[in-house]
Amino acid sequence: MEKLLYERSIKRYYINVIFTILVMLTGLSVLNPRMGLDEMGFLIHALLVMILSVCLIYYPKNRTRYFRLCIVLLSFALFYLLFFLYPETGTTILLICFIPAISILFFDAKLFYFSIILNTLLLTLTVTYIQLGHLEAMYPYLTEDLIGNCINLIVSQIILSFIFHLTSERIRAQHLFYEQMKHNERLKTTGELAAAVAHEIRNPLTVVKGYLQIYEQDSAGDNQKKQNFRLLIEELETAEHVITDLLSLSKPSNNREVEKIEIKPIIYNVAELLQSYGLSTKNKIDAYVEDDCTIIMNKIELHQLLVNIIKNAIEASSSGDSIVVRAVKKTENVVITVSDYGKGMSAQELESIGTPFYSLKAKGTGLGIMICNHIVANNNGSIHYESVSGKGTTVTITFPSHH
Repeated sequence: MEKLLYERSIKRYYINVIFTILVMLTGLSVLNPRMGLDEMGFLIHALLVMILSVCLIYYPKNRTRYFRLCIVLLSFALFYLLFFLYPETGTTILLICFIPAISILFFDAKLFYFSIILNTLLLTLTVTYIQLGHLEAMYPYLTEDLIGNCINLIVSQIILSFIFHLTSERIRAQHLFYEQMKHNERLKTTGELAAAVAHEIRNPLTVVKGYLQIYEQDSAGDNQKKQNFRLLIEELETAEHVITDLLSLSKPSNNREVEKIEIKPIIYNVAELLQSYGLSTKNKIDAYVEDDCTIIMNKIELHQLLVNIIKNAIEASSSGDSIVVRAVKKTENVVITVSDYGKGMSAQELESIGTPFYSLKAKGTGLGIMICNHIVANNNGSIHYESVSGKGTTVTITFPSHH
């Protein structure tokens, strides 16, 4: 579906680009008073049209900020050239006013505000140049009512800023809605999968595991075979753990018992519990929790959430690194952060986190993070992941505070 939408978007883009190029070529060749005069101005005009056309065609293959900046700067050069090269054409001032609208099409906030500032500065310099150079006769449509036109130019930039703000807010809202829809679809798919296969798989696994345990405890058995039985049992336990995670997503959560929780003792208890887990790799857990950090939540879910997040931090850390857990009260919220200084994640890996069966661990399922996200969402909280490859990861969890 996403591929189909992308292909349609590219098709619409090229239709608009071809139309734009045809308009620029028409302005260059049809009834152009400077055409055929071998003037430098006309040659520069033709060169800018050609370069801008090539950039617009090539843009879908190179959607970098620098390439977008190049397109916007070429547009500035072309439209201001038209203004000075064809003073008899009054509509060129309209093209100048709406140059920042190009960056709106790219949905790039920094580029838009750069365009607004640059255009305001160039418009000011242009009006000043016309006044100081006594060129009022060449631009009567601008100079006959100079104050009024200057106000209109400023208002046009304000209107563009207003349009950009509304467009950006709408796009952000749609993006958030789209991400929520994807997350809900993941939960639905995983829940349906769990309901369909969990019980069918768990029963035969239990039988096989039971017989393996009997064979392992047989005193007459071969020691080598016992070791093999232990290995098989551990693999079955791993499979059971995956099924348990799946079932935890498919179970209804309407009957959860919630209570007022002081999170300080819970965080210290989890830190102490996992301290032994980190001893094998010489990792230390440092916990700093403010007093009076209370929330309304299911205690078991909070414990499961913290265990998953801190355990992931330990596994992502190098030997000897510390994991820092903090909890502070900020206005109406309690904010818990878990930071490690391990291998971190790239931007692409960070974007995929929480996807079912996506994991950076050799035997990971990706369901642990998905369950954490599910727990936080069910308790009116938010969870945010920040990571830099090679420098570590910080997980920030926010819950409404309870007084």
